[in-house]
Amino acid sequence: MSRVFISYDYDHDAFLKEALVGQSRNSDSPFEISDWSIKTASSAWRTEALFRIRRSDAVAVICGYHTHTAEGVSVELTLARQEGKPYFLLQGHADGCTRPSAAWASDKVYEWNWANLKALVGGAR
Repeated sequence: MSRVFISYDYDHDAFLKEALVGQSRNSDSPFEISDWSIKTASSAWRTEALFRIRRSDAVAVICGYHTHTAEGVSVELTLARQEGKPYFLLQGHADGCTRPSAAWASDKVYEWNWANLKALVGGAR
């Protein structure tokens, strides 16, 4: 079973994170999510995020309406790349989203559905 770190805009998209955590509890889920959200900013925030990303098998980046302004999401995405962790971008809203400012132009934003999610966690990117 894969362990997935979720990166999301804490100020705007906590409900999307909760939806993804809920999906991880499905009986046929190939992944688990520990709620590793860092609730308060501190001087050790990046160190703690790096520790949590290192313990993960993949990083799911939830893209909401304001993700392009969420500095923490871009930092986590950058850390995932530096650590060689596979990552994928999920479209948090059916009517659109923004990408993290650290996303590469070649990073695809995937439709968030159960089939895609299982495939993405399984390495289909």
